[in-house]
Amino acid sequence: MTALTVAPHPLLEPAAFEAELPRALGELASPPELLALLSTRAAAPLGSGNPLEAAGPAPTGARMASSDAVRAAVRDLLRHGGFKPTGRSKPASEYLIRAADEGQLGSINLVVDACNATSLHSGLPISVIDEARGRAPFSIAVQPDGMSYVFNASGQTIDVGGLLCLCDADGPCANAVKDAQRTKTNAETRKVLAVIWGTRTLPGRAAEVARWYRELLEQCGARTNAVELQSPA
Repeated sequence: MTALTVAPHPLLEPAAFEAELPRALGELASPPELLALLSTRAAAPLGSGNPLEAAGPAPTGARMASSDAVRAAVRDLLRHGGFKPTGRSKPASEYLIRAADEGQLGSINLVVDACNATSLHSGLPISVIDEARGRAPFSIAVQPDGMSYVFNASGQTIDVGGLLCLCDADGPCANAVKDAQRTKTNAETRKVLAVIWGTRTLPGRAAEVARWYRELLEQCGARTNAVELQSPA
């Protein structure tokens, strides 16, 4: 894939990239330095404070979870199409902060661990899918009322009407709240597509998050490349 079609939106400022893994995902372990980032108290290059600043590492033990201003900006982004990002439908980045605070944010796999670390510290939600499990073309758009999909192995569904979603030829498959079960990564995954759900209220932040996420994967042998974002024809 060389491009991702993004429907016009007054607030959305996404970033996207692909990563090709050196081996099947199930054969790749997350290094200790990555797992250490799954804590709100870890030193990280993105965190609270000025959302435009890509800060250097914080002092050891400093809390680096995203600020209330970042959380509010993300909720405003998701709310614009009519979706209500509260309760069980709040942004995934907020779930990560709570899980980390409670010591329940554990390792899943290399790709998801890097996703969770960058989302936790930046405050921006991130979707990551197994590109081979989706079907081109891919696009981003607010979904119509009544649209839904299964988001876990138990068959639970999420109503994505009014919510910005990553879509493939078969419909919506990921968003800033819960990604679809049908395109999630697994042990056989070799190539992923990641979308950072940035907002124009925080200009440049999505690009910084993408840069850091790519670096974490590249340090583990992945090859990454930016995905071109284009307007509909």
